[in-house]
Amino acid sequence: MVEEATAFKITQVKESRINQLDPENIVFGSLFTDHMLVADCIDGVWQTPEILPYGDIAYNPALASLHYGQSIFEGMKAFKNVDGDVVMFRPEENFKRFNISAERMCMAQVPEGIFMEGLKEILKLDAAWVPEGEDNSLYLRPFMFASDVYLGVRPSFNYRFMIIMSPAGKYYSTPPKVKIETEYIRAATGGVGYAKCAGNYAASLYPAKLAQEQGYTQLLWTDAQTHTKFEESGTMNVFFVKDGKLLTPKTSTTILKGITRDSLINIARDSGYEVSEQDVYVKDIVEGIKDGSVTEVFGAGTAVVVSPFSGVGYEGEDIPLPAITEKSISSILKEKLDGIRKGKLEDTHGWVYKV
Repeated sequence: MVEEATAFKITQVKESRINQLDPENIVFGSLFTDHMLVADCIDGVWQTPEILPYGDIAYNPALASLHYGQSIFEGMKAFKNVDGDVVMFRPEENFKRFNISAERMCMAQVPEGIFMEGLKEILKLDAAWVPEGEDNSLYLRPFMFASDVYLGVRPSFNYRFMIIMSPAGKYYSTPPKVKIETEYIRAATGGVGYAKCAGNYAASLYPAKLAQEQGYTQLLWTDAQTHTKFEESGTMNVFFVKDGKLLTPKTSTTILKGITRDSLINIARDSGYEVSEQDVYVKDIVEGIKDGSVTEVFGAGTAVVVSPFSGVGYEGEDIPLPAITEKSISSILKEKLDGIRKGKLEDTHGWVYKV
């Protein structure tokens, strides 16, 4: 995938912490592998990337990203397939989206060699950290932040790109109950909703906290103008099954173009399901759940993969959804996605990247 090989300076740990990993008891985002990648862009020139022992980093209090929010990231996963090989799923799409986010946030473009080959090199070093198990994986977090020491409001001249990795298990232990949000907004047209920037997530925390205090797991975000159309759910894209047809909101400047979302759409169409990317109206879905025409609502994303919802809350009313079975569309799509990623099913799209 990379035209020219990228040189990496590698310093390995003297002693691995792999004994801290319990594949039967993984808490998402709490334990990190032995190594991390660091690459600095100084005055527009990328320096030699380094892979170092995982550890703290120190910065000046005037670090630009701390004050003005130039910070972006990606979420990816590595798996062990049925042959025991370590593989990534569609990493080139994460690379493309990362630089789309960078452009929107007025940040440096990360070279493909640093991003793609960096992932490959660090995964080779920490391959033992990829946990086995049906719902287990190694979560990969490439991220970049402004590294100028300057308090003036302008794009930074310097940036730091990093990759850290963390073993991951099943994200939700039980199906989430979600609240349809009609007061607060996640993103507005012309904003940064389609970019994976830190500020998007910070802005979502307060309304999510309010919903959790009311007994909900997450939010179903609606459009900023009218609150009549669905957009996303928490950190996930969202799907609806209505009259046997799979519906999902069409992407825009307010909706992240999820890679899991795109994969499920392709798998669903390959499997003969009718799929429509369209405006999905709150009124239609609420009425559909009540009259039985809407049989499934589920989230899709890197962390959760496929997460069916147990029910939705709307205007003070809790509306339960039917229980998910092996024959549910969400179950079938998840099984096929897992099968492709782990080598149990043929990868007809060329999505799987062997490390």
